[in-house]
Amino acid sequence: MNNKVEVAGINTSSLKTLSDSRAAELMMKMKNGDRAARDEFITGNLRLVLAEIGKLRLRSDCADDLFQAGCVGLIKAADNFDPGQNVRFSTYAVPMIDGEIRRYLRQSCVLKVGRSTKDLAFRALSVKEQLSKKNGAEPDTSAIAEALGRDEADVRRALDAIADPLSLYEPVNVNDGGDDISLSDRIADCCGEDWIDRIALKEALKKCTPREKKLISIRYYLGRTQTEAAAELGISQAQICRLEHGAIDKLRKNME
Repeated sequence: MNNKVEVAGINTSSLKTLSDSRAAELMMKMKNGDRAARDEFITGNLRLVLAEIGKLRLRSDCADDLFQAGCVGLIKAADNFDPGQNVRFSTYAVPMIDGEIRRYLRQSCVLKVGRSTKDLAFRALSVKEQLSKKNGAEPDTSAIAEALGRDEADVRRALDAIADPLSLYEPVNVNDGGDDISLSDRIADCCGEDWIDRIALKEALKKCTPREKKLISIRYYLGRTQTEAAAELGISQAQICRLEHGAIDKLRKNME
């Protein structure tokens, strides 16, 4: 596995791997209804779940949930596997584990993303893993896009879409004094301390009517008087006053 996966309550480094003979023995007992054999067989194949999680290269704070989803796929595979077929259990189980993990990701994304975009992102992650193993180095987005036969911009957007959002207060760097520097601090350095208010105002303006937006622009961006605004909008100053008060109340409500 190329990536270490941390799962709460489980020492993943101590998980055992079954020998072929022991796996075959347990499988036979399972099919005869031996619950203890079933538990040992599933536990002995948990590394298949960890391997699939590692391939996704997602942030580790969701590993516990992904591990549970992958275990559902592993259990389904163990219960439905036919040892009479000329197929290794791992070959049969991995697609089922992968399917459960991807299903969980599709249903639980914080940001709602279209299924086609998610599917492209997951195929890109799979190709990224394959190219990394083949070339011994992590490929860039252009190489992944070429392997998929897709536009690089589409692949980049798809990968960005499934990335976990960062908290504004998550440490992104540590200065010489050892104090954490949050993402919001970094943005403030670039955009000024009032950047959150400006974003909130921009979103609140989207709830205003075209006439209200025009009035706010005339009065507060161009700095014109109510009389000048009335002349430009072709309405009376009394109407301007009512319209302005209504627009400001709407902005204040949507910014709370």
